[in-house]
Amino acid sequence: MNIKGKHITILGAERSGIAAAKLAKAQEAIPFISDYSEKPETASALKDANIAFEFGKHTKKVFECDFIITSPGIPSNADVVVKARSKGIKIISEIEFASWFCKGKIIAITGSNGKTTTTMLCNHVLNNSEIKTYSAGNIGVAFSDIVLNVKENEYVALEVSSFQLDNIDTFKPKYAIILNITPDHLDRYENDFDKYALSKLMINKNQTSEDYFIYNYDDEYLAKTCKTAANKISISLKEKQNNGLFIKDNKFCFVYNGNTEVVAPVNVLQIKGEHNQYNAMAVIAVAKLIGIDNKLIEESLFTFPGVEHRLEFIREINGIRFINDSKATNVDSVWYALRSYNKPIHLILGGKDKGNDYDKIKRPVQNNVQKIYAVGSSAEKIIAYFSSVTKVEKYNTLEDAVTEAYNNAMAGEIVLLSPACASFDMFDNYEHRGKVFKQIVERL
Repeated sequence: MNIKGKHITILGAERSGIAAAKLAKAQEAIPFISDYSEKPETASALKDANIAFEFGKHTKKVFECDFIITSPGIPSNADVVVKARSKGIKIISEIEFASWFCKGKIIAITGSNGKTTTTMLCNHVLNNSEIKTYSAGNIGVAFSDIVLNVKENEYVALEVSSFQLDNIDTFKPKYAIILNITPDHLDRYENDFDKYALSKLMINKNQTSEDYFIYNYDDEYLAKTCKTAANKISISLKEKQNNGLFIKDNKFCFVYNGNTEVVAPVNVLQIKGEHNQYNAMAVIAVAKLIGIDNKLIEESLFTFPGVEHRLEFIREINGIRFINDSKATNVDSVWYALRSYNKPIHLILGGKDKGNDYDKIKRPVQNNVQKIYAVGSSAEKIIAYFSSVTKVEKYNTLEDAVTEAYNNAMAGEIVLLSPACASFDMFDNYEHRGKVFKQIVERL
C-alpha cells in the first residue's frame, strides 16, 4: 500500500508504537506519536529518528491525520479514541498496519492461553525445516519491526492478542489459529465474555477458501461458534477428527482429505502438560499443511526447550522445586499449571485482578495446594475466596512470599509462581515479575 505523504498519528510510545512510526517513516509517510505518559528516555530516541511526538498529553494535533494507529495498551473507550471516532477518523491496530507491507505468509496465533509457546514452537519447527520464519507480534517483537525483511515464500509466526484484533480491517492470515477462549481481560470488555470472545474470532474475518483456520475442537465455545470461509482444521485430545489432529495410542495423528497418518509420539514433546499437547497439535497442523516431513516435525518437537516464564523450572533446593509461571496471567493458565504436577504445591497467587472468577481452580487447589501466598492488589479478594478452601495468607512483597514458601515447603514439594493476574500493580510486565522471582530463588 502506498502511504507516501500520509499523516499518521500513533497512540502509544511503547514497542509497537515506535516500530509502527519507523515503518511509516520508511514508507515516506509522516508519523506523529502521542502518549499520555511522560517518556524522557523514549524522547531522545525519537528525536534521533526525526519522528515528531508529544508526551504527557493528547493535543488537537492527534486528530490532524489521515488515520490513527493505536497501541494494544490503549482501551477502545479511552477519551482520545472515542473523540477520534466521533470525528470519523479511521483507527487501526499495529498488526493491521504492518500487514499492508508483508510479502510473506502470516501464521496468526491467538487464544486466552498458549499463544507465546505456540508461536515460538511454530517458529522453531519451520526454521528447523529450513523454511525461513520470523516470530513477532504480542511475543515481544513488533510486527512492524520485521515486516520489511520478510520475503515471498517466507513466513511470520505472529502472536496476536484480542486488543490487536479489535482494530483490524484487511488483516488476512494464511493460517489462523485459535487455541482456546476462556475468560480473560474482562476489565477491558465491560465484564462481557462474549465481547472478548468476538475480538478473538476476528482473526478469521478476512480469510477465504484459500486459507486455513485451525481451532480447538475441545473448547466448547469454539466448537459452537467458529464460522469461517477458510478450510477448517480441528485439534482434539478427546476424539478422532475428520480434518485435523488427534491422539491415538499416545501418538499425534493427522487426518486430512480422508488420509490418516501418524506424525510423532506424544512423548517426544519435552514441554509437559495437556495444554502443550494442544499447542503442539496446532503447530503440527500448520507444518503438515505446508508439507514438512514427519521426521523433521518429530525432531523439532523433541528439541524445543519451551518458553521463559511458562512453567519454567528454576532450581531445586533441599528437594524443593521452584517453578516460574509468571506468564500465567489468568485463571485458566493456573488451572493447567496445577494439573501439570502431582506433588504438593505452595502457590504464589495475585497481582492486578482482571475480573477473575476462581471457581475453575477451586477443586485443584483443594486437592493439591498446601498453602496460597497472596500478593499484590488482588490479595484481599484471593483471601476472601480461598480462606475456606486451603491455608491462605497475604504477603507485602514477592520476596516475602517466596521466602515463606521456602520455609514452609518440604522435600518433594513445589513452590509455584502462577499468579492468575496481571503484573502492573507491582512490576513492569510479567517478564519483569518472572525475572525478579528467579533472582529471589537464586539468592535462597
